Amino acid sequence: MSGKTYILDTNIIIYLSQERLRISDIATKGDSLCLSIITYMESLGYQFKSKEDEIIVNSLCNSCDIINLTKQITEKTIGVRKQFKIKLSDAIIAASALVNNAVLVTANIKDFKMIDGISLINPIPDK
Repeated sequence: MSGKTYILDTNIIIYLSQERLRISDIATKGDSLCLSIITYMESLGYQFKSKEDEIIVNSLCNSCDIINLTKQITEKTIGVRKQFKIKLSDAIIAASALVNNAVLVTANIKDFKMIDGISLINPIPDK
């Protein structure tokens, strides 16, 4: 596969579902879109205002590859948590990006920018 691998943070799934962002704002043909298992659970575990909203988010999530927890991601998460004051969910998302050499797409750059070696982009200009 050619192209980059992008891991979408939960806030990006929300912006995509609200049409405040388009997939083309993030990736091009040949790129891979992924979700950490945490983002998948956070996105689909939300109390939706309508069945339509739930269908949209479900469709978005199912169009991405899901990165499950592995021993390597677990070990990287532990290392990130020991080094930085960061929520467990964010540490798992960051570790998933690091282990998979992926770019983390998030509107919350501040939550991740202190992590050595992580590649981040924020496609939301006002955030």
